[in-house]
Amino acid sequence: MLRHLRTTVRHRSAIILWHHHNHYHRSAKYNPPKTANPPSPPKPPKAPQKPQTFTFHDVTWEDSYPWMSSLQDKVAMRHMNMYMEQEEKYTEAVMSDTERLQTKLQSEMASRLNFDLSTPPLRWGPWLYYRRVEEGKQYPVLCRRLASLNEEFISHKSPSSGFDFTSGKRIEQKLLDYNQEAERFGGYAYEELSEISPDHKFLAYTMYDKDNDYFKLSVRNLNSGALCSKPHANRVSNLAWVKDGQALLYVITDENKRPYRIYCSMIGSTDEDVLLLEEQDENVYVNIRHTKDFHFVTVNTFSPTFSKVFLINAADPFSGMNLVWESEGIVHCVLEHHQGYLYLFTDAPKDGQIVDSHYLLRSPVDSSSNPRIWENVFIADQNLVIEDVDFCNSHLVLITREGRKYGICSVALPLPGWKQAVHLRELQPHFLPLPKHVCNISPGPNYDYYSKTMRFTISSPVMPDAVVDYDLSNGKWNIVQQQNMLHERTRILYGTALSSAIAEKTTNVKFSSMNDVKSEDGNLWNDLSEFYACEHHDVSSYDGAMVPLTIVYSRKNRKDNQSPGLLHGHGAYGEILDKRWRSELKSLLDRGWIVAYADVRGGGGGGKKWHHDGRRTKKQNSIKDYISCAKYLVEKEIVQENKLAGWGYSVGGLLVASAINCCPDLFRAAVLKVPFLDATNTLLYPILPLTAADYEEFGYPGDIDEFHAIRKFSPYDNIQKDALYPAVLVSSSFNTRFGVWEAAKWVARVREQTIYDPKHPILLNLMIDIVEENRYLQCKESALETAFLLKTVDS
Repeated sequence: MLRHLRTTVRHRSAIILWHHHNHYHRSAKYNPPKTANPPSPPKPPKAPQKPQTFTFHDVTWEDSYPWMSSLQDKVAMRHMNMYMEQEEKYTEAVMSDTERLQTKLQSEMASRLNFDLSTPPLRWGPWLYYRRVEEGKQYPVLCRRLASLNEEFISHKSPSSGFDFTSGKRIEQKLLDYNQEAERFGGYAYEELSEISPDHKFLAYTMYDKDNDYFKLSVRNLNSGALCSKPHANRVSNLAWVKDGQALLYVITDENKRPYRIYCSMIGSTDEDVLLLEEQDENVYVNIRHTKDFHFVTVNTFSPTFSKVFLINAADPFSGMNLVWESEGIVHCVLEHHQGYLYLFTDAPKDGQIVDSHYLLRSPVDSSSNPRIWENVFIADQNLVIEDVDFCNSHLVLITREGRKYGICSVALPLPGWKQAVHLRELQPHFLPLPKHVCNISPGPNYDYYSKTMRFTISSPVMPDAVVDYDLSNGKWNIVQQQNMLHERTRILYGTALSSAIAEKTTNVKFSSMNDVKSEDGNLWNDLSEFYACEHHDVSSYDGAMVPLTIVYSRKNRKDNQSPGLLHGHGAYGEILDKRWRSELKSLLDRGWIVAYADVRGGGGGGKKWHHDGRRTKKQNSIKDYISCAKYLVEKEIVQENKLAGWGYSVGGLLVASAINCCPDLFRAAVLKVPFLDATNTLLYPILPLTAADYEEFGYPGDIDEFHAIRKFSPYDNIQKDALYPAVLVSSSFNTRFGVWEAAKWVARVREQTIYDPKHPILLNLMIDIVEENRYLQCKESALETAFLLKTVDS
């Protein structure tokens, strides 16, 4: 989708020298210091204008800065580099009076980082798999150990856990050292995919090759540690093991990053890899995945006009592909297999009618009907929406939502052999315990198909993410990892309860039915709701649609009617807005700020109609919803007037920038991170490849109505002339789907067309793409953003 490809951060050196002066009183008379004239504010750089005229659908417009995106023009790129240096100096000059504040904020944020030395061990078959960091190393090491040698393996915080002190033997096996991979790939170690074979003998993985801008496939023998001679493919986007680990299927992309070919490689064979499928139509995309029991590989092909699912027998991958399902248009579909039945989780239209949520279908594998007949598993319930499903051999697990309330329930397998759909309650689902204010539940990775323990990550705006294991056979649950956030002298909220202690507390937790789930015990979940409040509001948009608004604030530090506020928004691709607890926002919350999240149309959490009502020709709904939420915060005196800031990431940057164009006086400041700002040119003349889903989201410029809609919401094309804009910090990178030229063009045009006010600076912060996540540098970026907000809003 039209989003940034990888983490982008920028290294901004900050060396603070502390000087200690000895003061001697030479005279008893006190001479007050002379008042120095305040330095004049720095002036922003002025980008060279090289106007060019464009015409499409009888609409003509002029762009003064198209040279910024002329990547093949070496002269233009030299000018771009010089201009970026001027922007960097301007940003540093404007923010120079916040250097001490940035240092303080960075220290605050760094102290909250979760320095787990290992990921929670994940059991698969006889093995426990985990990644751990060795002292002094930049990248982790992928390891495993036999679970039978240490059943009490819960010390995931210790890198020495690979040593068995009872027997005196090292029982850990290092599978892959990403520090050595960094040496292979020019100092970077960024892994996109990794799949261990079902026989636990091989590891297939893809590493990013920065010089060539693609992912390179490698297969490693886990017994010897050596790289296999083949396959060694480039531009790999998907992997799936077949023949119980003796062969690997992989998908490669073309030069435009479109996945279009499937190959099969026999491990250990010198034969050429076999091409199983090639989609020559440039509008058709391919991906593959294995079913959790490894009996089949599903092949999904989709285009703007159709979606199809094929099945490959994993025991005989050369026997061909069988079409098992198809639908019109781009739809979401995941297929699983369980004991002779295929299960399809999809949001495809039913009987030609668009449905608002996902549903589950079932069909016998050996069905002879043509076309295949699929049965509904559940009778649709408007009040209970199924958001996601996961399978193991003994249970089906459903992630559900009733309004804003999320749930997890398990249903015993196999399901009854009824021919007709049933109500979920007829299958006696058991709802599992959850904390308060859950905003997202992510399954997995649950690799072990035959385990009755399944892992989920539970997110809340007032609780650090909790990685939780649920035993589906008895309802016991266990938090295996959660970040330390609050330490007090009289009460330690985190870090004191080992997993075994928590498990002991929950021994008596009983399964809950749909009506009596008792799940909100904050003492067990270690949430922060005692210190930070989470409120849910419904905001009426311009057309009467009710927009969910979530508000978080410090109970201790909130100032009635005087609080500054930060409003987050995204609203695209049907994706749920990220409302998870983020430790860097604690610096704002503890300074009395309100942090709010607007779940505008176009995003997820409200069904398919909610998504469709905020895309293509209806994109204005997203923008107006966001503005309605902003006005609500001010009118209800939740946020002080003239102290509201916006925050948008990627396509959320389009949302916030468009809202600023409509109501520049509503916001005091905004932060736009790798934003999508030049929609007209990006969709008409893509410099980096776009997918069918991108056009489905924002519109096809070839359609005249959609072209006019794009022109109307494109932030770059709708800047208000002679208006006073809020202060804006735009962060971007050369290596994102939304290249730095989008940010640079928008910044230059805003300065050119609006009223210049040094108290409302428009800043461009260029991040250097270093591919791997570096939390120290992320702290520096977050400290810069926070200092910018405090300087421009709260000063």
